[in-house]
Amino acid sequence: MTDNSLDLESRARPSVDVYAALRAKVLDLQLPPDEKVNIDALAREFGVSQTPVREALSQLEGDKLIIKTPGKGYRTTQLLGMAELRELFEFRLMVEPWAARVAAANRLSNPARLLQKSLSSFEDGMETEPNVRHLLVAHDTQFHDSILSASSNQFALHAYRATHCHLHLFRLHPADYQGRQTVGEHRSIVDAVGACDPDAAEAAMHAHLIGAYHRFAEAFSQDSGKGLRVPPPAKLC
Repeated sequence: MTDNSLDLESRARPSVDVYAALRAKVLDLQLPPDEKVNIDALAREFGVSQTPVREALSQLEGDKLIIKTPGKGYRTTQLLGMAELRELFEFRLMVEPWAARVAAANRLSNPARLLQKSLSSFEDGMETEPNVRHLLVAHDTQFHDSILSASSNQFALHAYRATHCHLHLFRLHPADYQGRQTVGEHRSIVDAVGACDPDAAEAAMHAHLIGAYHRFAEAFSQDSGKGLRVPPPAKLC
């Protein structure tokens, strides 16, 4: 292939394709954690110039999956450790059960229909999609983001999004990677939000996060000896 044909192909192929392919490589650990990224090798692999690869790496920096060090280039980020996993779920336990309660209490902007649509789409895909794990992370991200969005609290939403928690958790290869347990727990949340039952919605989200924490913790050979600090239930005045 000549340089000219490579340049034409590079321009014809959208950089978003390179971003999606690179993100999949990081999530599937095909690019191992804490490893230097070879831009030239990736450009050759994808049949593009280095420009879309660099653009994709910049996007992955925003996802906190890639780190750029001046003079040293790009590296993949390390996996979450047990202590970081615990801290992440402690944060989620403070925010998400409250958000589920608020969403269920809002009869005018209740997100149950949107949540049901996301859940149904994932359930349909479980039967046909060859890579259920990628489908699961997309569904889980949308599902939880929709509940936070329904709280109409932009500070909480931005703080939650800044964690990019689903992308980092996904790399730990949870035992529930097919999503069977997740579907059941999400179903309980949807039912409670749809019934406009704040207590049940809060309890369902709380139970889901506790269950998810223990599933992800199975990725570690031994526990740190410290359990989750579970906040008390939220109370609305």
